[in-house]
Amino acid sequence: MRAAPDGRDTGFPGLDWTIVTTQTYDAVLIGGGIMSATLGTLLTQLQPDWKILVLERLSDVAQESSNAWNNAGTGHAALCELNYMPEAADGSVDPAKAIAINEQFQQSRQLWSSLVERGVLDEPSSFINTAPHMTFVRGEKDVAYLKKRYEALKDQPLFEGIEYSEDSRVIHQWAPLLMKQRRAGEPFAATRVPAGTDVDFGALTRQMLDHLVAQGVDVRTNTEVRRLRKQDDGTWKISYRRTLGRTPGAIRSRFVFVGAGGWAIKLLQSSGIPEIAGYGVFPIGGQFLKTTNPAVVAQHKAKVYSQASVGAPPMSVPHLDTRVVDGETSLLFGPFATFSPKFLKTGRITDIVAQVRPGNIGPMLKVAVTNVDLVKYLVGELTKTHRKKVDSLRVFMPTAKDEDWELIQAGQRAQVMKRDPEKGGVLQFGTEVVTSEDGTIAGLLGASPGASTAASIMLGLLKTCFPDRMAAWEPTLRGLIPSYGTTLNPDAAAADASMTRTADVLSIAR
Repeated sequence: MRAAPDGRDTGFPGLDWTIVTTQTYDAVLIGGGIMSATLGTLLTQLQPDWKILVLERLSDVAQESSNAWNNAGTGHAALCELNYMPEAADGSVDPAKAIAINEQFQQSRQLWSSLVERGVLDEPSSFINTAPHMTFVRGEKDVAYLKKRYEALKDQPLFEGIEYSEDSRVIHQWAPLLMKQRRAGEPFAATRVPAGTDVDFGALTRQMLDHLVAQGVDVRTNTEVRRLRKQDDGTWKISYRRTLGRTPGAIRSRFVFVGAGGWAIKLLQSSGIPEIAGYGVFPIGGQFLKTTNPAVVAQHKAKVYSQASVGAPPMSVPHLDTRVVDGETSLLFGPFATFSPKFLKTGRITDIVAQVRPGNIGPMLKVAVTNVDLVKYLVGELTKTHRKKVDSLRVFMPTAKDEDWELIQAGQRAQVMKRDPEKGGVLQFGTEVVTSEDGTIAGLLGASPGASTAASIMLGLLKTCFPDRMAAWEPTLRGLIPSYGTTLNPDAAAADASMTRTADVLSIAR
């Protein structure tokens, strides 16, 4: 390893230190959302001597996907989300993916608990609250599937406490709004995990970044990154423009993380790294119905998920959710898909065209041809009136009244399209980290369950980009995330101890 002029190990082999200025950072994090906040928090705990910069194009942090009203706030632990455990062609259900996502969420819970104990985060109720996670299905086929799913999960330590019922009286106790005026004789079933959570990722992001500022991290808003270029000395030149006054500027960094939501594809393409070739993104927006009517809100304390419509992306699985934002409780139902060519809610209408490259046009065209159901679904969603959207809610909540619910615009999600050796191109629902071969730049593409699994995603990024440092960092990482390097589900005692500890620290249900 080469050392910086002040003697610090840079973490990257072969860097030429003939060009070092006061504007050279150890790490620059692009985007002021939950991913940059999580990575920045980990890096300041691991390397308090590093010089770190966070750049955000908007006037404040946590204004895009991390904003509380731009996402559903579900602490994604696969407790209620059916798309993490689909039924196979032979009728079997495999819990492996659901368990893996739950493991990832437990790492986030552990990190947040450690940060609460260290005074980094505020009172836990300011960002996380108990909201039982339920799944509700109708029809004989879906009832049979849900029963199989329950049987596959009930003995898994991380799913301890999951309940199943086909009894209307029991389901009414769990979530009264689901059962009032429900048609008699209709087959239905539900599962419930009392220890589910509702998370305000906006508040969580702001608290993390506020602490980073207190620790000397430079967080600059109104700063739009325009271009990334690798320099001869191994550093990255980051060209930006101030959005107020349009003043250009540039800084250098030894490591760059691109956590810019939908714009990550554009910035990674500008970097020229070959690893981004073949990737594209498809933007899907969302809307929710929202009510703050106290009489309605008081009758529902849960996040209730169901099956997706035919052709609908997993992020569009319908759900009726308790939300707690800034201390106020409300209910959301949705999402209803929208379409915009922008990659961010505040993006540009040219985004979808500007991403096209010779290396990704083939995979993107293949995705367009093989996802006709998605196109039909989007067209159907775009033509829904307010009344039709409340009609969709009435499938969940038969007593819903049009006048109680207002429509709010949620965030933009950029779903990953990528080259596939067999299919030519695939549309991927999930998150993916793209990293350069030398590990000096990495970016995050995709959507759900991203925010909930931020700790796990960033741990994976650290391992990929800083392999030579992981041994030295491990004691600190284990202090922050006790299960680091292990899995909880195979050890019932370890799973119980971890969930009990984090529940106690975060003041949520066990």
